[in-house]
Parts: sequence; C-alpha cells; structure tokens
Amino acid sequence: MSTTTPAPITIDVWSDIACPWCYIGKRNLETGLAATSDDADAPEVEIVYHSFELSPDTPVDFVGGEADYLAQHKGITAEQATQMLDRVTGVAAGAGLAYRFDLLQHTNTVKAHELLHFAKEQGRQLQLAERLMAAYFLEGRHVGRVDDLVDLAAESGLDADAARDALESGRYLAAVRADQAQAAAYGINGVPFFVIDGKYGVSGAQPPEAFAQVARQVWAEHREVPAPQTA
Repeated sequence: MSTTTPAPITIDVWSDIACPWCYIGKRNLETGLAATSDDADAPEVEIVYHSFELSPDTPVDFVGGEADYLAQHKGITAEQATQMLDRVTGVAAGAGLAYRFDLLQHTNTVKAHELLHFAKEQGRQLQLAERLMAAYFLEGRHVGRVDDLVDLAAESGLDADAARDALESGRYLAAVRADQAQAAAYGINGVPFFVIDGKYGVSGAQPPEAFAQVARQVWAEHREVPAPQTA
C-alpha cells in the first residue's frame, strides 16, 4: 500500500436546478461524505456539477404552480400531482430540506446552467449550486431571469458585473450543450446521476450511507494504486 496521498476521488454530478430529487441527492451526497470525514484515512473528494435540462421547452416565465406544470407535462390529474409533491416534500424533509412548492416559480434553467459553468471557472461552482437550489426550492426565488441570477451570483461570492456579462454573452451555452452530449454518451436519461472516477455510475438520490460506502470503497482502490516510479 502506498504511503503517498492518492489523487482525490472525482464525482461528476449531472443534475438540474429544477429537479427536486437532485437537491435531495446533493444533500445526501454531502451528508454521506461528511460521515467519512472522521475516518482515520478520510477520502478526499472533488465534486463537479454538470448540466442536464429536464424540460428545456419550459418558458422562462411559466404561468401556474408546480402542480399545474406536472399535470400539463406528465398527463396526470391535479390531485395526483399534489400527491407527488407531498411525497417529495416528505423525502426532502428527511434530508433536512424544507421544500416550498407553494412558493416555487417554475422556469427554464438553461441560464442557471450557464452561470454554473461561469462559477466553475471562478472556483465557486459548489457555492452557486447550493445557492441556486436553495433559492428555487426553499425561498421561491426566480432562477431563470438574468437579473435574478446575477443577484444570486453575487450572493454566492461572484462578481455581479462579470456574471451578467457571462449570461448576456451566452458564451457558456456551448459548455452546457457539451455536458448534455456527455450525458447522452453515458446513457444518462434521468437525474441526479453521479459518475465516480469516470467509471462507476450511481443513479438517483441514494441515502447518505450509500454515498459513504462508495466513497470508502473507491478511496481504498486509490490507495491500492502503486505510486509512480521516479527515474
């Protein structure tokens, strides 16, 4: 076993800001990794978020509530939609998230994904991902309009003017499309989806214990990799 510190585990996460299970999966991943932090040999992990649009045809200013959206797009009754939302609200509460579907403003998320790519370049992607999801699911903030996204960017420690330029220029749209193409290449058709070290796939909002187990297992594999030989 090598005595040198191995390379960190890389966890690539495909998700959508407007996906309730993605926020639950995000929190469960963080909780699971936190459980490994006290290990004698705690895994080192780098997390990168990637773009996936669940409903790219959604208008920026959708008229109606979340139950209306589900009823229209999934062909279910308003009562069934409400039951679905109640169920996910209960699961979210178990993860420590107080979802407010009564406040939620359904919107198109492509600009939010562009902003996440900008934030990644600035080393603030994890902070922005958390801010966007909290704003959307917990606070009833709008995450589809440029002005609102600029405010959320500033709240995440990003420069507001630079964030506005990034969004108005559209220069990160290609990165969003590249993420979506990679998801298609992996065969990802639902989110959240976690790719560990480019070779293990974990689908769905798994419980924290599952993420902790995977992290420990993969870290042990990293430890087994021989240290590079020097000439």
